[in-house]
Amino acid sequence: MNSRQWLLSCDEPWTRYRTLVDLLDRSEDGAEVQAARAEMLAHPQVQALIDKAVPWGSRPFKRHSDADYPIYAWSTLADFGLRAEDPGLAPGLEAILAHQSPEGAFQTVVNIPRSFGGSGEDAWTWMACDAPTLLYVLLAMGLGAEPRVRRAVEHLVSLVDDNGWRCVVAPELGKFRGPGRKADPCPIANVYALKALSLVPEQMDGPAARTGAEMLLWHWENRGGRKIYQFGIGTTFRRLKYPFVWYDILHVVEVLSRFPFVHGDPRFREMVETLTAQADDEERYTAGSMYRAWKGWSFADKKTPSPWLTFLMRRILKRGEAAQSDPGH
Repeated sequence: MNSRQWLLSCDEPWTRYRTLVDLLDRSEDGAEVQAARAEMLAHPQVQALIDKAVPWGSRPFKRHSDADYPIYAWSTLADFGLRAEDPGLAPGLEAILAHQSPEGAFQTVVNIPRSFGGSGEDAWTWMACDAPTLLYVLLAMGLGAEPRVRRAVEHLVSLVDDNGWRCVVAPELGKFRGPGRKADPCPIANVYALKALSLVPEQMDGPAARTGAEMLLWHWENRGGRKIYQFGIGTTFRRLKYPFVWYDILHVVEVLSRFPFVHGDPRFREMVETLTAQADDEERYTAGSMYRAWKGWSFADKKTPSPWLTFLMRRILKRGEAAQSDPGH
């Protein structure tokens, strides 16, 4: 059994659904696709994610690498291919849309301790390491034509600097920022921003996307240098990990692979090779690290090959093949 057949016969409907659509180019209207999608929506694990995501704003964000925070339930549902019209999502999406800053970024309830320069109180606000993820969710779920979403895209593009997206926060947060040099780009902010812009056709080859991609490729190229905002590229970075919460190689490569202009870059190819070297003899992939909050999912099992991780890798490789066969890139 090859890995594609393995994906189609696995017990994860989200993996089968995305394999049919993204790897086999099946139509969303096809009976097999619709059956896999319906099974995904009804699956207890997906329903549990919806239950976690929808009460948006009910608990504060205290640490952006907290994999248990609802924003990552939202982004995972978006990764799976859920859409705004799917049952149960509307109240949560309306709550996200209802909290947009005057600048244009969508807000999250954040609690910054006094010891880190915050008020120690819950407040709706935004940072470059949360607002783009909400924008990604809204775009992925089909709300790109919504005026508030378009304004958020414009705001995100306006934030890019000459070396990528830096640690930028809402004006009301004053001088607060992450632990790093003010003029440095923030690696994870660039990953989040690029992921959102990959869903905006007119931004796919724009200056903002190219600047952000170059920041990430530069960081890989200079991985022996100093850490940037405490983000380094070492052994931990190279381990396969999902969901896409923080700064690791699968997250970075998955996002970069969305942009055809990076596929010919030797730095990108080197990153892909670092990933493909982790496949087993049957071209299946197993998590090298996991988030305890996601225990029970195949991608949080370090002992058994994961259909979802294997799908993600096959899609990355397919994107590269498509870019190479397109004479326009």
